[in-house]
Amino acid sequence: MTSQKPISVWQYKPWWCQPWSILLTGTTIISGSWLLFHKVWLTILVSIPLLTWMGFFLLIYPKAYMEMIREQGTGNGE
Repeated sequence: MTSQKPISVWQYKPWWCQPWSILLTGTTIISGSWLLFHKVWLTILVSIPLLTWMGFFLLIYPKAYMEMIREQGTGNGE
């Protein structure tokens, strides 16, 4: 039995789609909204889709990718 390192989804993504760039972009836009307009309702309106986007790409997508890799690994006789 060989011990292989788990494959990370981030190995296949370009620099602009890495966790640090997703966090930096989201927080910059949300902070920029507040600093530019000083309106809570507008910042909340901006933050809802951005936090959803960040949550999907940082939490849900990598977990789904790892599950897919595990299923492919066990599905071919390994």
